[in-house]
Amino acid sequence: MSDSRPIRIYPVAMALGILLSLSFALCVIFGLLFPGVTMYQAWLPLLPGVTWISWSSAALGLVETFAYGWYIALIVVPALNFFSRRAAA
Repeated sequence: MSDSRPIRIYPVAMALGILLSLSFALCVIFGLLFPGVTMYQAWLPLLPGVTWISWSSAALGLVETFAYGWYIALIVVPALNFFSRRAAA
């Protein structure tokens, strides 16, 4: 028998937000260490207002990637709970 408790949004959103922010920070660090093989051109269109590179731009990128984690969780968690209830019925 499976546990039918719904997944909570807060822990999933925090985990995704931190994961995406950490990934962004690692990309920035990698880009600074290895300027010839950067990937910032790939994520610049996804992060409005972020440019390469300044402290304010890096902070904005961290905030935006964290917000993307919350956005994904706000869509995925309710959908997952809905379909889990439906499959259990």
